[in-house]
Amino acid sequence: MKISILAKSSFISISRNKTRSFLTMLGVVIGVLSVILLTAIGNGLTVFVEQQFKELGSNLLIVTPGEIVNSDGGFDQQGAALSFATSKLSEDDSKALGRAGYPITLAVPLTGNNGEARTSEGKRSGMVVGTTPGYSEVRNTKAAKGRFLTEGDLAGNRKVAVIGSKIADKLFPGVNPVGKLMTINKLRFEVVGVAEAKAAGSFGGPDIDSFMYVPITTAKIAFGAEKVMQIMVQSATKESLPRTRALIESTLIKHLDSKDFSVTDQSEILKTIQTILGVLTTGLAGIAAISLVVGGIGIMNIMLVAVSERTKEIGLRKALGATPNNIMIQFLIESAVISTVGGLIGILLGVLGSLAIRPFFPATPAMSSILLAFAVSLATGIIFGVYPAQKAAKLSPIEALRYE
Repeated sequence: MKISILAKSSFISISRNKTRSFLTMLGVVIGVLSVILLTAIGNGLTVFVEQQFKELGSNLLIVTPGEIVNSDGGFDQQGAALSFATSKLSEDDSKALGRAGYPITLAVPLTGNNGEARTSEGKRSGMVVGTTPGYSEVRNTKAAKGRFLTEGDLAGNRKVAVIGSKIADKLFPGVNPVGKLMTINKLRFEVVGVAEAKAAGSFGGPDIDSFMYVPITTAKIAFGAEKVMQIMVQSATKESLPRTRALIESTLIKHLDSKDFSVTDQSEILKTIQTILGVLTTGLAGIAAISLVVGGIGIMNIMLVAVSERTKEIGLRKALGATPNNIMIQFLIESAVISTVGGLIGILLGVLGSLAIRPFFPATPAMSSILLAFAVSLATGIIFGVYPAQKAAKLSPIEALRYE
């Protein structure tokens, strides 16, 4: 019997039971939709993190006090906290790095402490960052209003501050904060600028939009922030990062022990995060794929019911000359069609869902996940349709015709 005739018979059988066929393929639809949507969200997380690293500056090496990497090569949180408390880094180290020459183009020291900003409108907590004008360049942080810190602010120990967008919205609602006064930890500061908004700070990171930038010289005097918590070093190019790292180490080792500082490459941090997100995405897709298995079981159950309901039809077909292979192929076509149509609907809904959330989050459906989800949905229909098809093919025509 021709495949075209068997396929036509399969389509007729499916169309006779539209509601049951739709409910059967619903499990496949949900499975494929879940795989594509969750994979798109996982890919979007990776894109989001990469964007944040680009926004926070490129070609950066970060010098931190002490050893923050443990013997297994991972981040030592307890060791890092202790190292920050006993930091031996100084502003002189930053100046020495700035004079070291090519490929170091800029070295920026940072001090930091929690602070509370107040105006007559209310209060807002945030991080007080003592730094230099170079921070604007190395961290790609421009002033959306007013200006950033200047060398004159440092030289004059001026009590001026550049505030994050969340600080500005909370304490200066509806007005331009530039030129206004505010208190930080009960000390009066003039707002000279508002930093452009950053989306960074998600996933447990620091809320950069709640930072308050003050001259590092002022931070030392006003807040007693003597310890340098970090030195950000900008390399001329990405390709020169290894040379920059070597120059940093050779410069600092002249008066510091190797255990007194660590040099971290942002690209290394990014690769670690990308690896973690890759595993997370795979795990999410795996969890979503379980619903495909559930959908496959649904297909098998319905096809078994169909075999029982159509026992007489099968017996009649066999009596008229249909072979066991003809019967098996027909039932396989039915299960494959149900899973394929369900897979196509799931793909359509998954892509549309990804596009719907894209204005709020960079969900990125991958072609590989779409093809894989479709292939798995097709395989699900065939695999879970084999047993019912074999059962139908093995029916005796005489017994089938007698079936009530």
